[in-house]
Formats: sequence, C-alpha cells, structure tokens
Amino acid sequence: MTGLAKRIISGLCLGAAFLLVANYAPSLTICALLCAIVTIALLEFYKLLDAMTIPSFRIMGVAVSILLIAGTWLTLTLKTRILAGEHELIILFIITIAVLIRQFPQKNNDQPLATMACTLFGILYVPFLFNYFTKLAFTWEGSSWIDPIGSTGLLLVFYLIAVVKFTDIGAFVIGSRLGRHKLIPRISPSKTWEGFIGGVAVGLLVSLCVYFMLGGHFGVITMRIYDAISLGILLPVVGTVGDLTESMLKRAAGSKDAGRLIPGMGGALDVLDSLLFGAPTLYIYTKFLLAC
Repeated sequence: MTGLAKRIISGLCLGAAFLLVANYAPSLTICALLCAIVTIALLEFYKLLDAMTIPSFRIMGVAVSILLIAGTWLTLTLKTRILAGEHELIILFIITIAVLIRQFPQKNNDQPLATMACTLFGILYVPFLFNYFTKLAFTWEGSSWIDPIGSTGLLLVFYLIAVVKFTDIGAFVIGSRLGRHKLIPRISPSKTWEGFIGGVAVGLLVSLCVYFMLGGHFGVITMRIYDAISLGILLPVVGTVGDLTESMLKRAAGSKDAGRLIPGMGGALDVLDSLLFGAPTLYIYTKFLLAC
C-alpha cells in the first residue's frame, strides 16, 4: 500500500471518529480527549529534543497542557467566574517561574538555558496553540458538562480541519505530479511552489464548498462570501507555515516523523502541525470579524 493510500485511509478513519465523538460525546469526554491529544503531541515534541540531546521538564509541560485545556473548558462550559479572563496568562506566569526554580537543583545539566527555553517553547508551541481548538469548540454556545458540542463549535472545527487538511492533500498531490521549483529546500526538500499554490487553490475551493453547503450559517456565526474567500486563502497559507515549522524542528532533530501513532501520517504532532497555526487564525478571525 502506498504512502498516499495509507494517509487517505487514516484520514477517513480520523474524520469518522471526529464526527462520531463531536456529535454524541459529552463535553467532559471531549475535554478529556483534547487533554490526551495535546499530551501525546507535547511528548512527541520533547522526544525531538531528546534526539538533539536537550533535556526538558516534560512532566511540568504535560501538567501545564492539561491545566490550559481544562481551565479553558471550565471557563467556557461551566462559566466559572474565578477562571474567566486571564487564566491562561496566570498559568503561563506560574510555569515560567516554576521552570526557572526547577533548574536550580540541577547540578549536572550542562545545557540549563536550552532546557528552560525548550521546555517553555514546547508549551507555547503545542498546548498554547492547541488550546484554540477548545476555544473554537466551546466559546459560542453555552453547554453543561454532559452536553455535546454546540453546532457552532462543531461546524467551525469541521471547517478548519476540512480546509487545512485538504490543503495538505492538494499540495502533496499537485506537488508530487507538477512540482519543479522548490519552496524552501533547506527546511523541506519535497515541498514546491507548485504544490503550495495548488494546495491554496484546493483549500479555497473547499472553503467555498463548505460555505455554500451551509449557506454561510455556522450555528450562531454567519460567514459572508468574502469571508469564505479570505479564510480560504489565509488558512492554507498559515497551515503551510505550520507545516514548515514542524519540518524545521524535525530536520533539526534528524527525524522523519515526530511519532508513529498514525499509519501514513506519523505522530499526533505530524497531524496537528498545520492545524496548530490554523486554529488560532480561525478563532481570532471569527471572534473579531464575524462575531462582533
């Protein structure tokens, strides 16, 4: 079976699982699943650091990941006033101080600066960005811990995944067939300008298809045609930047994939790379341009 076939089969299975869980699983289960995904992805990032012989405080990183996701879920789902507003900043402040203090007793660590910097970078790169999935899912409609995601959150997350992942597929197929001019060969030798342009075109087409299928109505959020065009270009571009970012990290670590969890796709971080940049982009666009 070819790599593309494995990727398509894995993608279809993941898509079916997403639709099943998102439509029927209670809010608390989805929160736990998000915590599990971000934990796996962060541990894969710290494994890349191991390949570069850079120590990290991974237990602290995992603890903060869970706190970020669960804190946002509590704030948005249970409307917990004490956590509302700045809980993310408070958590990031605490972990910054904690990482510095954790370094104090390490006598035999000859890379203290790299250890602290990379531990904190992993938190910002994986759970902080991934937490925008939690915001996309739960910001718009109130629900209790036993209710499933509201239609707005479900449709926005579906739209994000559809546009970004079809961009990846389009870039891979078009680049492998028509690619001649390398995009950034120092970071990713296989990516081409033809693949990038083709991927953006496919992402734009998917964005417009979803827009017309839903009539522009994403639950309580209404999207206009020029929003679908803007996001259809913006999400593929930032998704490509996210993909290149992980490629740069893997190249620095000398690893082809961040993990081997999903056949044809690699690890959780390999699946999330483009989405980690896409989720904040869609949330910010929706929050300030569509929901205002």
